[in-house]
Amino acid sequence: MLNKKFIAAIITLLIFASVQSHAQRIKDIAFLEGEYTEQVIGYGLIVGLAGTGDTYRSEFTIQSITSMLKRFGITVPQTDLKTKNVAGVMVTATLNSYLKPGSKFDVVVSSMGDAKSLNGGTLLMTPISGMNGTVYGYAQGPISIGGYDYTTATGNRIVKGHALAGRVPRGGILKSEIQPTTEYTQEIKIFLKEPDMQTSVNVSNVVNTKFGNGIAKSVSPAEVTVQIPQDKSADVIGFLAELESLAVETDVEAKVVLNERTGTVVSGSNVVIQPVSITHGSLNITIRSYPMISQPGAFSKGTTAVFNNIIPFAQQDSTKTIALSKSANVQEVAAALNSLKVAPKDIIAIFQALKEAGALTAELIIM
Repeated sequence: MLNKKFIAAIITLLIFASVQSHAQRIKDIAFLEGEYTEQVIGYGLIVGLAGTGDTYRSEFTIQSITSMLKRFGITVPQTDLKTKNVAGVMVTATLNSYLKPGSKFDVVVSSMGDAKSLNGGTLLMTPISGMNGTVYGYAQGPISIGGYDYTTATGNRIVKGHALAGRVPRGGILKSEIQPTTEYTQEIKIFLKEPDMQTSVNVSNVVNTKFGNGIAKSVSPAEVTVQIPQDKSADVIGFLAELESLAVETDVEAKVVLNERTGTVVSGSNVVIQPVSITHGSLNITIRSYPMISQPGAFSKGTTAVFNNIIPFAQQDSTKTIALSKSANVQEVAAALNSLKVAPKDIIAIFQALKEAGALTAELIIM
């Protein structure tokens, strides 16, 4: 029997995704010239674990501990180290170019060795650097993993979430400026996060309507240039804040996203299905076991015999054919597929077949 609630959820996704795109702020769909992010990385140690750290098999953890202790004037042979309360981790973060030295930010830590859990650990001071090797800051502090992983002496285990990765909230401190602040004097460039010709034109039209004088010009699907008005030159930051808050109608491509692992189908509002007929039917096969036991006669030398009689049953569901006219929106497509009473996996197969048949006017993305 099909899970009706699950199918209803899939159809709801299809319908919700069909809502026409609303106006969005420029700051949500684009970024200004000079604004970008820098990804940083580092290697560090987590201490204070309750026997859930790396074992002797993680040699890099032992080497890291000995190197760290040498900095404090302590020399310990590696063979004498016990690392069950320590774990080697990678530390990552994404920094905004507007951050200034002294700013704090979150960092993510992920286990590298064979630790069982990072719960209750503390990250020791770790330098974090960019791709060019420049050290931008340091990270240190207690870890929050939002879960747990406990194993008893008898082998029982209870797990919630993922205990081998977590965050250090506000644990990173920026020491070096990522990039000097861009000086906006006469012209500002706006870069769209998702390049699109129509959206680029819409941005320039909205800016010109607001400030006039044709100050905005669409250069490419990804770039719009804006001249700073004379009356705004004394307060450029205020002008940028006003510019980013303008609402723009966005235009998106027709897409259907299929996740075969979870059975999720999400369809965009511009999806169109050409006239087509769909036949859907499924074959149900059930194999049942009927054990048969034979007992020997009284006072005989025979033994009890067991025969497992396995009988397969096959049932063909009634096949239903439905014809679809050219659908202008996803509601009609969802209603048509819902009338077939198909499972999410079958909906995915139908969309794939529609694309192969040339009846689906959309980009098909399979995750």
